[in-house]
Amino acid sequence: MTTKSFDIVIVGAGSAGCVLAARLSERSDRSVLLIEAGTDYGDITNYPDELARAGTIGAAFPGHPNNWSFVGKLTPDRDYPLPRGKVLGGSSAINGTYFIRGRAADFEKWSALGNTEWSYEKVLPYFIRSEHDLDFDGRYHGSEGPLPIRRPRAEELRPVSRAFMEACVDAGFPEEPDKNAPRPSGIGPIPRNCIDGVRMNVAVTYLSKARRRPNLTIQANTLVRRVLIENGRAIGVEAESNGEVIRVHGDQIVLCAGGIMSPTILLRSGIGPPDDLRAAGITVVQESSGVGQGAMDHPSVSILYEVENEPNPSKASFMPLQTCLNYTPDGSAEEGELQISCAAASMSRMMRRSDTSQGSPLKRLPIYLVHPIAAVRGVRKLSGRYLVSQARTRHALHLMCSLDQEESRGRIRLGSADPSQPPVIELNYLSNGEDLVKMRTNVRTAISLLHSKAFAPIEPRRIAPRDEDLESDGQLDQWIRSNLGTSFHTACTARMGPDTDQMAVVDQWCQVRGVENLRVVDNSIMPVLVRRGPHATAVMLGERASAFFG
Repeated sequence: MTTKSFDIVIVGAGSAGCVLAARLSERSDRSVLLIEAGTDYGDITNYPDELARAGTIGAAFPGHPNNWSFVGKLTPDRDYPLPRGKVLGGSSAINGTYFIRGRAADFEKWSALGNTEWSYEKVLPYFIRSEHDLDFDGRYHGSEGPLPIRRPRAEELRPVSRAFMEACVDAGFPEEPDKNAPRPSGIGPIPRNCIDGVRMNVAVTYLSKARRRPNLTIQANTLVRRVLIENGRAIGVEAESNGEVIRVHGDQIVLCAGGIMSPTILLRSGIGPPDDLRAAGITVVQESSGVGQGAMDHPSVSILYEVENEPNPSKASFMPLQTCLNYTPDGSAEEGELQISCAAASMSRMMRRSDTSQGSPLKRLPIYLVHPIAAVRGVRKLSGRYLVSQARTRHALHLMCSLDQEESRGRIRLGSADPSQPPVIELNYLSNGEDLVKMRTNVRTAISLLHSKAFAPIEPRRIAPRDEDLESDGQLDQWIRSNLGTSFHTACTARMGPDTDQMAVVDQWCQVRGVENLRVVDNSIMPVLVRRGPHATAVMLGERASAFFG
């Protein structure tokens, strides 16, 4: 067993961890170690095509070597893949580069819950600091940040994207050209951390210059098993690297492993609900009832359809997610809590390498056939019904209907004390009846848009849901439950809150309660999941938290 020592040890090189490592290492008198379980590819030119090119999400397929390939229960009888990036850059290296900030009201809600350091006015400078917006300037945007952000231009939109935009405007939804400014929700282009089809993940942006600093060490292919705690104080981590168990000491330990793995590491370290820890064979080090509890995500379901004369795009610069509608259902107090995203390519196209018009036959294969053995191992965890459904509809286009503010809550727990075993993920979707009502509204809205005058020239043929699934609310509810999916945004599993919140795991400075020198900085600390995808907010979390270290 080897031992090393650093001032700050950061566990997880994802959207918050890379940001934090880059910012904290700006002080040359502070040694920083960034530990990542996956691969460090270095420069973007070394990343595999399916990671470098944003036109494909092939690395999200179960079994890919840069994917944790988690499987969770959306409902007690609905198992579903939950991809997470296992690579320097984390999920920002495998996602769709959707980069929409949480709403201003989300952060005001965080503040009202006792986290006054996270009000909108306090987090806005850190959103600005993170970006180089190529389309907008002014008080809401940055021009010097590491992450380049741009939106698809009108001439870049595919016919289905243009039809979707027009249908939404015709239906009375407001236009929202800048989804990262505090204005009413509506229809507009999706801001993305993608330039010329290249996925600008946080590793190749934030760490491009920082990795040259002598005080920053990056240690990849290293799995952290647990935090080492003595006398109520975190002193380091125990990890596996190249088949060897190592201990790394740090004056401060920061978990940035994401909404699934950060609570898992806390639990393996003996921090969590006592009964759950004992059931898993873990010695209780610090009672913390909220670890792994209160999980939130964005439930989704897709309207599937085909159109005439809309071949799959082949350009390497193509982006499958171009436009989305955010709106408020009648009677809701949560502004913009429903979203419909228009996918401009089929799932079969998105699972291929970025340029299918040229190159070797290998480059035209779906990503899962490039790694066939690993893919088989990955899909074995899923039901045959799910796999048949995905195969049958792989050439369809999607209108993805998601709920951005769910009332249901799930949890993450240990199935085993063995660090090589994945956690048990139970998202508990639709357990609150209000969520199902909103999902039903969203589906009916999407179908009305699909069959509007704007779509007529491209002749859409709806595949699912069928007409008989729409005959009553009960039948539609059954279809939703049977076809339920997720947006892969698991958060709130180690939430922040004041001393009066018994389920709060960390305080508003990200410090784990009851354990000195241990922080969590990632989506798991959100007290409530933001409306919109959480990637931009995860980057902000790293930026904002860096100010707490002095």
